[in-house]
Amino acid sequence: MRLVMMGTGAFAVPTLQALYDSPHEVLALVTQPPRASRGRPAPVNPMRALAEQNLTPIYEFEQVNSDEARATLAWLRPELLIVADYGQILSRETLAIAPHGGVNLHGSLLPKYRGAAPINWAVYQGDRQTGVTTIHMTPQVDAGPCLAQATTPIDPDENAVELENRLAALGAPLVLQTIDMIAAGSPRPLPQDPALATKAPRLKKTDGAIDWSRSARDIKNQIRALEPWPKTHTFWLRKNAEPLRLILEQVRVVEGDGGAALPGTVIAADEGDLYIATGQGILAIDRVQPAGKRPLATAEFLRGYPVQPGDRLGREVPTA
Repeated sequence: MRLVMMGTGAFAVPTLQALYDSPHEVLALVTQPPRASRGRPAPVNPMRALAEQNLTPIYEFEQVNSDEARATLAWLRPELLIVADYGQILSRETLAIAPHGGVNLHGSLLPKYRGAAPINWAVYQGDRQTGVTTIHMTPQVDAGPCLAQATTPIDPDENAVELENRLAALGAPLVLQTIDMIAAGSPRPLPQDPALATKAPRLKKTDGAIDWSRSARDIKNQIRALEPWPKTHTFWLRKNAEPLRLILEQVRVVEGDGGAALPGTVIAADEGDLYIATGQGILAIDRVQPAGKRPLATAEFLRGYPVQPGDRLGREVPTA
């Protein structure tokens, strides 16, 4: 089948590789144009690199639904559009360019977690199972009928990056299976139940702020979920100095509770142990990154920063 692949992020890479390894013809890659932010160079586009290795034409449309973009897609004459981690919403007119429309690979068990960050929110919510879904695309985001699904458990210690890598690998053969069903004229679309739909909105920097009144397990899930961005942060509210911003890199839930200690209170800080009281349970910090410094194992951090039992972690407080 003649295919146009649309994708930008690493989640889409195994799917593109699977298409190259299949009998199908990849006519072109449509990917997002490079975008720098806050003076930083644009990140490397892994889809572009793979397409270049395979001598595939690459198109970077600012607006995929523009007349220019649609004319280019029509000239390519694809039979089907394959979309994964692309970053733009396709209009009805764009989807209609291919006789079979578009198939999207989504990183959740739809209708759960519709939106830009399904993998992160599944980890954030402490889900024990997730998966991938292929859908027949409609102009409404992630709302088209489901064509195929595959499930996998979520390890309680894996972070969103690790889970994304597994789901990307799980999704690639599912896309091939879906293409084969469409080519054979035997797809079995299952409409989504809107009443069961939940949202997975794009992450914001403010999502990384820790609320110590939450349970230790919920905070651990937050830390796992917000990798690689925005990461999870708190402030060491030092008694005689400015609050110090800390990024929590690795933590454990410890049996027991903080007794009468208020959430965010340091209850142990010695010999490599840094235990914090939460709204329910104790959180042990194993790896932490002070503002402007590299990540440190807790033992090394405590040698350079005199955290004491009774100190507080929390949101930054304004200075008078």
